Parts: sequence; C-alpha cells; structure tokens
Amino acid sequence: MPTTTNDLVHLTAGGVSVVLDCRDGALPAVVHWGAALGALAHGELVALADADVAPVANNEADVPVRLALLPEPHRGWTGRPGLSGHRDGRDWSPAFTVTALHVDDTRMTAEAEDTTAGLAVRITVEVLVSGLVRTRAAVTNTAAGTYTVDDLTVALPVPSRAREVLDFAGRWGKERTPQRRELVVGTHERDSRKGRTGADAATVLSVGEPGFGFTHGEVWGVHTAWSGNHRHFAERLATGRQVVGGGELLLPGEVRLDTGETYEGPWVYGAWGEGLDDQARRFHRWLRSRPQHPTSPRPVTINVWEAVYFDHDFARLTDLAERAARLGVERYVLDDGWFRGRRDDHAGLGDWYVDEDVWPDGLGPIVDRVRALGMEFGLWFEPEMVNEDSDLARARPEWIMQADGRLPVRSRDQQVLNLAIPEASAYVLERMTAIIGEYGVDYVKWDHNRDLVEAGFPGGGAAVHEQTLATYRLMATLKERFPQLEIESCSSGGARVDLAVLEHTDRVWVSDDIDPSERQQMHRWTQQLLPPELLGAHVASGVNHTTGRFHDVSFRAGTALIGHFGIEWDLAQATEDEERTLASWIALHKEWRALLHTGLLVRVDEVDPTRLVYGVVAEDRRDAVFFVASTGRSEVSGVGRVVLRDLDPDTRYRVDPVLVGDDHDVRAPEWWSGDRVFSGRVLEQVGLQPPLLPSDRVVPFRVTAV
Repeated sequence: MPTTTNDLVHLTAGGVSVVLDCRDGALPAVVHWGAALGALAHGELVALADADVAPVANNEADVPVRLALLPEPHRGWTGRPGLSGHRDGRDWSPAFTVTALHVDDTRMTAEAEDTTAGLAVRITVEVLVSGLVRTRAAVTNTAAGTYTVDDLTVALPVPSRAREVLDFAGRWGKERTPQRRELVVGTHERDSRKGRTGADAATVLSVGEPGFGFTHGEVWGVHTAWSGNHRHFAERLATGRQVVGGGELLLPGEVRLDTGETYEGPWVYGAWGEGLDDQARRFHRWLRSRPQHPTSPRPVTINVWEAVYFDHDFARLTDLAERAARLGVERYVLDDGWFRGRRDDHAGLGDWYVDEDVWPDGLGPIVDRVRALGMEFGLWFEPEMVNEDSDLARARPEWIMQADGRLPVRSRDQQVLNLAIPEASAYVLERMTAIIGEYGVDYVKWDHNRDLVEAGFPGGGAAVHEQTLATYRLMATLKERFPQLEIESCSSGGARVDLAVLEHTDRVWVSDDIDPSERQQMHRWTQQLLPPELLGAHVASGVNHTTGRFHDVSFRAGTALIGHFGIEWDLAQATEDEERTLASWIALHKEWRALLHTGLLVRVDEVDPTRLVYGVVAEDRRDAVFFVASTGRSEVSGVGRVVLRDLDPDTRYRVDPVLVGDDHDVRAPEWWSGDRVFSGRVLEQVGLQPPLLPSDRVVPFRVTAV
C-alpha cells in the first residue's frame, strides 16, 4: 500500500468501515465509523469527506472546526483536547503537521510533529477482523527540556442520532450494574482512580439511538484497555458535535519525558453494532481470534475458598478433592492460606513460602493426591500486595507504596508492594517461579484485593503507571517460563476486567458474590465485553456466603453453566441428592461446553424484568442452547411467549427442554408433549409459551436442526 501525507483512507473489516480524512497534512479525522460502505473510489471518498464539513454557525470559529482522533484546540475544538501537557508552562497547545502516513491493509499509522513545540505524535488506527476499531496515540519529546504529559486521550465521533448513554457501575459483590442516561450538552465522564480497573468501571461506554437494546438501535461504544487509572467519556458540545473516547488517567508528574523519550497511551477499542449483541460479538470474535485465546475445553474447576477459608487441613482438603473428582471435576485450586503466617487476612502477604506449620511436608502430598485423582492443580497468589505484619515488610519497608514518607490507609489490613522497584519485582518473580516450578502448578488465581491509594515511590512520585506495566511484565515473564500456565484475573472479584489484563490472563473471576440471582445479571453484562469461556462461573453453597439467600442446586448450577463452570462449595455438606444433581449438571456442561464457548451470544430483549432469556447459537446456526431464567415474581401469572433469536429462518429445529435434578416446580406447556419442531422464523417471530417457573429457577433448551 502507498505511503502518503495527503490522502483519504478507507479501512474495512468485519462489516465495519472507518473513513479517515488525512488531507492537507492534518491529523487524521474520522469521517465515518459504522456500517461497512463497500468499495469506494477516491472521488467518492472525497465527496464523502466534503459532505461531512458543517457550515459555520454564528459566533463560532470562522473556518469549520476539524475534529481529529487527537482533538486539537488550535483547530477550534473546544471540547476535551487530545494532548494536555507543557514544558514548564510552555508548549501547551501544539499544532501538528503530518509528516508520514503508513497504510497497510486494515491499519493506518500517522506520524506528525510540531517543531516549534518540540513534540511528535504517532496515531494508529486498526480495524480488526471482527469489526472492532482500536486506536492509540504516542507523544515524543523532540526538544531540549522535560515535557510533562498530563493527558493523552483519543476520541471517536458519533452521529447526532446517538443520544443515550449506557455504561456500568457496581461495587464489591455487585459488578457490572447497567446505568442509562441521556447524552446532554457537557461531558459524561467515568474516571477510575483506584489503580486497578475497578468494580465500578464503565467497562464499555456506549452511546446509541434512544431505546437501543440487544437486537435493535445502532450503538457506538469504547473500552479503554488499561488495568490502572483510566478514563472513559462521552461528550456533546453546543455545536452538536459528539464524541466517545478514553485513555489512561495520569497522576501528577507520572509521565515526564526527557529529550527523545516517548509515552504511548493504551489501546482504546471502538465497537459499533446494530444492537448490543452485535457490539458484544465484535469483542468476542476478536478475543477468540487471538493466538493465546484458550482453545482446549475449559476444565471444570473446584476452588476451596468458601469450603475451608484459611483452615488448611490436609485430611479435609483431600476429602474435598476426592468428592470433587467423583463428580467429574477436572481442576482443583488451593486458595489463600497456604503460605507462612497466613491464618487470617491480617498477616503473611508477601511471604511466598509454604507454611511449614500447616504443611510440614510441603504442598507435595495434596498436589500428588489431586494429580492421582486426574485433576490439574491450581494455587492462589496475591503478588502485588503485602501485609505490614510479614517478614517481607519488616525486611523491606521501602518496597511498600507510599506518599511523602507515610503509609497509605490500610485496606483489608494490607498495603501495595511496589513492583516498579526492580528488586521487589525480582523477589516476587523468584518466589512464584520457585513454587510454580516445584509443584508443577497448572493455574494461578492472581488476586488483587485493594485499591491503590497514595500509590507512590519512596521518593514521593506517583507510581500507578509504572506499577501497571510492571504487573504486565511479571505476568508475561511467568508465561514465558511456564508456557502451559493459565492465570485467572481476580481482583476482589471482578475489579480487574479489561482487555489489557486479558493479554496476559486466561479468564476473569466475575465477582466474589456467587449468589445465582446476582450472577444472572453480572454474567449478562460482563458478556458485553468478554465471551462466556472467559467468565469464572461457580456453584456456591446452598446458603450464599455473601447474601445469605438460599437457592437449590439446579438454579446455582444452571446459572453457572454458560461460563467457565466450577464449584465453590464444601461438598462434605452436600446431600446425596445434591451430589447426584450436581454431577448431572457437570456432565451436561461437558457435553455442551464446545458450543457454549464458541457460539454467538444471544440476549433477548424482555419487557418483564423478572425473566431473562439468553443463550448461544453456533456459527453455522445448526445448533443452539437457550436459557429461560425466572429471577422474581411478576405482577402477572404468565409473561408471554419466549422468542429464540438468530436461528436460520428457513431451517426447522427441534426444541428440547432439559430438566436436571428434581424440578417438580416446573409446569410444562402443552407443546412439550408434541414433536417440538418449529422453523427458525417461527421461533424468532412468534415464539413459544415458556414453562411456569417459580422465582430463582433456570431451564435450558437444546435447539438442533432437523
């Protein structure tokens, strides 16, 4: 492809087009981001770009305002600027001229400079195979003197018909809570200053046509792929121009560039779709296309945390392993409490040596028993944290993050270990390498249980940026040393769920709350970003440890079925009937997981909030699994037909309800006793009467072409 500084660029893939105006040496401006436009001749691109230029209104700049991917105030843009920084108060409003433009298939990189300000920028735009658009910017100091970067934010324009915002809030134990509002003049900004992604992270911030749902209404969304402090925003100016964007949120002085140094911001992913399912599938298809994406069947997992907590008794843990193996579990994870001084959560973090008092023969006996039972072995670590009551903190207090010589407020009785200090990172790497290597650990549950408050270097400078990079390096090095190792991103549950950490990990822990009523919603909305196979979804105790609510095995297991299935339950407390039912659900998951973890996500728009309908459809549309979940009691006895979407309209399907365990409360409709064969068109346009379900019940349906 040609290299030029004066052109219009059309990038297209996955049913999406991005048209960029790069004429006259200006930074790239997006003319169109949305549905694919087909082949366009150069003259058509010129006409399209010219048609995007609005007339000048009264009391505005005398020339049309140009909105670049890196918005520039000197072009008349009065919204959030793309680059904010200065050189001792100077060079705060650069004017860039493109010096080189590289176009290769579905990727474009523009290089630009301002010789007066002594700055150069690089902007990259790529349309991925799924139709996701990702973009990032980098700034280089080309002059003498230090240049301080305060903010580097990319922005993508959205059309004026997009006037409703959807993003997510949440807290510990209730992650990914959707919230909607009108996009009005001003800025809807979601900042995370927690040093980690956050249980309340926006996750995907979308702006769409009012009333958009899973199947209808165009939506344009952004995701900032960064696990430290970050920002998402949607902005509408008085001119009617609208953008969505994001970037890293830099603390004061975190990025100071000496001559020749470069700061590159994180990837910001843009996802356009005809409805939220279309948007979500773009994320899913791209994640599944990566070479490191898990392709082997996701092993059914048991984590011992809610079964034993810190009570690491060999006999009890062995009994739990034997019970799990009989049920068909394939991976056993030993959670917190195995290392020195760790009898509760007040001490021991950082001392990554097997506790000789609890495990006098090391972990070898439990590892050997787990392997003899045919299961993989996993182990819990919290590498970025340290208790003040630990040998490590007493020996190396300067490794604890702090501001102005004082320790930050404690959270969960712990502090943050500064991995940006090379010696601290080397220590953690050595300890993890030793433990993983000695016991052949297959899987690490990587936890991160507190926000980063006053997270600084011993000398006082803010350190969240460097800490985030150091964490990525540590994960990457462990993967290099142990290529078969899988890592789970856990952070007080789901507080580190983003596409950057997924470059180094193999699944996320959705939430510490495993109550299936809560998980129905959390799974539904975490899937806006991640496909089911990356979502840790476990069967908890009958009486939930977080909410205190009781649910039967079928609702707990049926809710977990669509994700990376597992157990977090003291099986010694299970009755024989519960064990038989759970074994049946495990067998069903194994039978279906190839479809559940590769199919297209479907979520049905429902008018009654007490019912959720969702599932997956195979890419060839010959096979599907749908779930009908009752999450409450409606004001009416029946809430109407259930429609099953995205099947082939001209194919006939057999619809088989699947009842697992003792489901006496399910009242079947008459069609269950017939041949149960319907066309895809009938299933989507007309639908079927569902069974009458009590609250907190889920019934799966297998749908197969005949």
